Amino acid sequence: MVKKRLIISGCVFGLCLLAGRITVVKAEEIPIAGIDLVLNNYYVSAGEDNLNFKNYIESDYLRQCQNVAFAKVTDYVNIRSEASEEGQILGKLYTKSAATILGSKGDWYKVKSGSVTGYIKGEYLTTGADALKLVGELGTRVAVVNTTTLKVRKEANTDSEVLTLFALGDEYAVKKELDGWVKVAYEGDKTGYLSTDYVEVKTEFEEAVSIEEEQERLEEEQAALHTEQTGKDRQGSASNTTNNNSSSSSSLRDSIVQFALQFRGNPYVWGGTSLTKGTDCSGFTQSVFRNYGISIPRTSRSQAVGGKRISLSDLRPGDLVFYARNGRINHVAIYIGGGKVISASSPKTGIRVTSYNYRTPYKAARYIND
Repeated sequence: MVKKRLIISGCVFGLCLLAGRITVVKAEEIPIAGIDLVLNNYYVSAGEDNLNFKNYIESDYLRQCQNVAFAKVTDYVNIRSEASEEGQILGKLYTKSAATILGSKGDWYKVKSGSVTGYIKGEYLTTGADALKLVGELGTRVAVVNTTTLKVRKEANTDSEVLTLFALGDEYAVKKELDGWVKVAYEGDKTGYLSTDYVEVKTEFEEAVSIEEEQERLEEEQAALHTEQTGKDRQGSASNTTNNNSSSSSSLRDSIVQFALQFRGNPYVWGGTSLTKGTDCSGFTQSVFRNYGISIPRTSRSQAVGGKRISLSDLRPGDLVFYARNGRINHVAIYIGGGKVISASSPKTGIRVTSYNYRTPYKAARYIND
């Protein structure tokens, strides 16, 4: 009996029952439990007439899909400690951000998104079938390499030319999904095909921001206003620390990249600055640059305004690339060349190398004076 492998992550769209066989029109991943649940390795026989498809789609998949919700607001909705307007504000779910529904109380939903668990009034959430329609629009599809070395093909077949090699843990934006292959972007405008046998394809969504994170953002924005001018002074100081000729600058950039790469795989710790015991994204960049006598601000938002803003098309190894959520910078990485960056990404992945455009870059800044 020939079996067709149907990899399902979260829930499935567009499944049809035709004459005793299953036709998969489109399968999508919907991360739901904590917005990162991945269900895979389910096998469906193409010839099993006794498969009750109605029961299949009404099983755990459908119930789990119903737990996905998106903010239905123009800016944000508050997440409260109880199902009442009097409840303490614990965080904010911004427009187009996702949450997992944990339960309900009256016309309120108990939700979890990011680090925040609390209540949101139902009228401010898109749920159920309407939420499913938004998954493709609001989610970002990425492919994560899960083998030591993966060949990138020019076409979607194993006989095609090998364009380059990707390493374990590398993450790339998915441009197109085919049967057994995904087309990904890398090194700027280059594209290639990866076998789905060696990547995990997932959907990522924006999540809620806690009140503590929001307060930190406001403080950073205030500090950034004072940092912009002093950042120029820092850049001048850095140029005194290193030789200003192009040969020396190139050598410095290469050295920074090699220094940063040796910490790949080390842990992510929010608020940390240790390259070995744990650091967050901005602590990582600050600590790497400090090793070369280059002083940069502590937070990603301050780092974004403290250096010289450059075009993404002008990126050179050692430059910083910034990413944003709802227009607010929330991540920074070091460009290492070849269309890749290294950063302290998350508690799950630690310090890792990814394609620079695995998320849409927001801006770039330079602290190395050329």
